[in-house]
Amino acid sequence: MAKNLTRRQGNEWTKEEIRTLKGLFRNNSNAEVAAVLERSPKAVERKAAKVGLKKTKKYLRSLGRSV
Repeated sequence: MAKNLTRRQGNEWTKEEIRTLKGLFRNNSNAEVAAVLERSPKAVERKAAKVGLKKTKKYLRSLGRSV
């Protein structure tokens, strides 16, 4: 039997979770956002990339990164 290659893992994201992600992601660490959403930091990173979110330059500078 053929394997289902489109198998999803974990829970689907609700509209409310995506709204929260959009509000918090740009100026907070992935770990902080993950704690609020009760998801893994990697799940937050993947979803943010999928919806086109990026950290602000100000936040990245606060981490000591040049932008």
